[in-house]
Amino acid sequence: MSRRSTVSQICYAVLVLITTFFVAISCALLLSQAVRTAPNRSFVKNINSVVIGAAYVVLLVLSLAFCLKRRIAVHRRLQRIAKTFRTLGKNDVPDSVFLYMQQEYTRACLIAYEARPKDGFQEGWGRPGTKYAGVRFRTALLDTVRIIDQLAHLVIPRHPPLRPHARVLHHFRFILPLLSKDEDGLTPLHYYDSAIQLARHSTREPTEQEYIVAIRAAREIETVLNECYLEMREGSSTDLSTYAERQSM
Repeated sequence: MSRRSTVSQICYAVLVLITTFFVAISCALLLSQAVRTAPNRSFVKNINSVVIGAAYVVLLVLSLAFCLKRRIAVHRRLQRIAKTFRTLGKNDVPDSVFLYMQQEYTRACLIAYEARPKDGFQEGWGRPGTKYAGVRFRTALLDTVRIIDQLAHLVIPRHPPLRPHARVLHHFRFILPLLSKDEDGLTPLHYYDSAIQLARHSTREPTEQEYIVAIRAAREIETVLNECYLEMREGSSTDLSTYAERQSM
């Protein structure tokens, strides 16, 4: 229930109470006047008090009947509303209303399309319209460390646990022999380590080019670790098959 609905219900209740109070006061005053003007100054055989009382009883009955009728009418109208979603068609509303709705919907679509960022640039984020749109480079790079660490533990079960501030080059030193070197004698782990150091400690945000180089190095490391893990599993399966054959002889 919204705040506006609560306020309206409170105001309606206050209005009903005030109206009931003044109606009761007027009834009491009229009855007292009828008693004072009667010859016997009593309600006994006082036709005026009977007429006044009957009038107020009729008023009460009519008021209750009107409120009940209104509530039943609202309830029936609400029941006619379809419970399931249904798209309005051209025949459901007058032509002028349908045309107005169509124009407003078209205008809203055009405004939403024109309001989309096209040439905006925010440091550390992918540019809109590219495949890196919505990607925060610093967070995306730091998330890859845990993924590579999990793969490293699959290949080397006794691999040291990941420490929050340990250098990537030192932490993954045991998988360094598995990686190939480029013409400068550097492995993908060296490029990846530089990017992670930048993402962890630099005050400026990584650029898109730095992110591309780092994420490419991370994918190369993941590919090498996955290949090593698959080879280990195939080797284990081959050894088990050979052992089973020897036992059966």
